[in-house]
This record gives sequence, C-alpha cells and structure tokens, in this order.
Amino acid sequence: MTNWSARQSSAAGADVVTRVVFLLVPQLHLLDLAGPAQVFSSAADLGYDYQLHYVAEREQVPTVQGVPLVADTRWPELAPDDLVIVPGWRPAAHGPQGPVSPGDLRRLAAHHAAGGTVASVCAGAYALGRAGLLDGRRCTTHHEVQDDLARRHPAAQVVRDVLYVVDDRVVTSAGIASGIDVALHLVATRHGPATAAKIARTLVVYARRNGHEPQASALMRHRSHLSDSVHRVQDLIDSRYAEPLPLAELAAAGGVAERTLTRLFRASTGLTPLGYQQLLRVERAEHLIGHGSTVEAAARAVGFTDARMLRRLRARPTRSAPVLTGSSRPGSGTPPATSRAA
Repeated sequence: MTNWSARQSSAAGADVVTRVVFLLVPQLHLLDLAGPAQVFSSAADLGYDYQLHYVAEREQVPTVQGVPLVADTRWPELAPDDLVIVPGWRPAAHGPQGPVSPGDLRRLAAHHAAGGTVASVCAGAYALGRAGLLDGRRCTTHHEVQDDLARRHPAAQVVRDVLYVVDDRVVTSAGIASGIDVALHLVATRHGPATAAKIARTLVVYARRNGHEPQASALMRHRSHLSDSVHRVQDLIDSRYAEPLPLAELAAAGGVAERTLTRLFRASTGLTPLGYQQLLRVERAEHLIGHGSTVEAAARAVGFTDARMLRRLRARPTRSAPVLTGSSRPGSGTPPATSRAA
C-alpha cells in the first residue's frame, strides 16, 4: 500500500488514517474545493479514516464567490498514502499560473517523489506543471485554458475536452463539477465502486461520469436513472462484482421478481445484470493491468476463472457498453441467461 491507487482498504475501522490536503490559493473557486471535500467527508461519514486539511500561505483565503476561508499555514506530515489536491482559481486574478509559492511547489513535487498522489481541479493543473509533475504525462484542465497550459508546458500531453486524467499518481481534472467526478473515481479506485455509488447517491449525483472516456464507465454512466430497485441491485453487484451472483439473489435485493428485474434493469441501464457485472469486471481489470498486473492475474482478481473471457471482452470495439447474455459467464459453457448475474 505504497500509493493511492494501490491501496484497497476495508470499510470502517481501516488502520491507516489518510490525509486529504487541499492547497488553497487566493481567488479559488468554491466548488473546486467544496465538491471533492464533500466526497471525502462523506467517505469519512461511512467509516473510512480520512482527515481533511486545508493549507495556505496565509490564514485568510478570499474566494471568487466572496466567501472567505480560513486555512492552516502549516502543512501536516505527509505519508505516501496521503492525497494532495490543488483546487482551481480565477486565472484573471493573478494569471493562470496562480500565486503558488516555490515552497509549496517543492512540497507537491516531494510528495509525489515519495510515492504520494497529487491532484488538481481546473487551473490547479498549472501548479502541478510548475512543480514539474506534468512533464511527460497526460493531463487536462478547464477547456478555456487547455491551449495555454499546453503552450506553457510543452512537455505535457494535454488531453482536451475530457473530465479527468490519471497518469502515474498525477490526477488532473477539468474543473468545477468535474472535481466531484474525479474524487468519486479516487474513492472507487481505493474502496470499490459500491462505496463511490453510495456517496454519489448521498450527494444526489446519479450521473457520475468517467474521465478519459467520457460517459463510458459502467459505474458512472449506468447510474443516471431513477429506479430504486435497479440501484439496489447495482449496489449489490458493485460490492460483489467478482463473485457469482444468482439472479434470484439480485431480484430479492431489488424487491422484484426475476423477470421483472431483467426488464427493469435493461430499461434503466441498457444492459442485463450480467452485462453490467461483466463491464465492472473488465473496467477493474483494465485498472489493474494499467498498474502493472498481468492479464492473467487481473482476470483472476476480478472473478474470471482464466484470462480467455477477459481477453475476449477487452477485444470488443464497443466493450464500454456490451449487452452480454448468460452464455458469457466465465468458466462455463452456456448456462441459461437468467440463471446467474455471473
């Protein structure tokens, strides 16, 4: 558990306290700060050991929206498991690069060098660029300053018109509401999609969105409906996506008959329950592979009996939204379509 992406902590009672440190600058946007802070505060309410810290050069921090903030001028002691987030500011206030001090830039670079994760919202990406953290990496920012960021940091690969990008523990987002999306992504990466889904529902954010492939994530895209029965079933699949799940058990969770669940689930998400579970498995496997896992190990970790089904699903050109049937259940022949979710 040496960095954010690698950690998969348990629920309440996790033995490692994680600090989420927000670096505040004058004329920051409130939602750039409040959105991610609300997500991690909600995670703490669920029993995960998060401590939120707010640091700045001065105790009083003015915001674009006129609400003054109070911050600590001393940084907490950071560990590799901690997260540092730089919310965005109004570029016209002091130039898009912002008033981030050389000392704070060194702290950002040092935290990443020590194995920690750093993130930005909107113009906060300029701070990561000035700290040298965007060189050779994919990144993004608000669409109004993407070209300027690319001009100022030519060694960075600026990905335009996406919500967020994750590259080697450097996380950048487009800004404003996308700060919520990237925070939910980080929670899902660490604690699983069920926890992120629960927080999103608490925030009444059903249309959670993916980053580098907009609207392509099963967790994000297929939660934009308002069916409570289907949401309950998705919660169960999200929390146990690596396990075989009989359709009868899923229907009981949704409080409906099996045939009714199949109809409601497809009407709400465009997928069968099995298709949704398989999509979660593939996306989780993609994440593991992106962090150095072999295809075989990733397949086993997400519930496939071997790598053949994973390879087949990854090879599909439209695998972001396949409608799979019961015959696609891994490690089996062709069971009835309604026998299991997986």
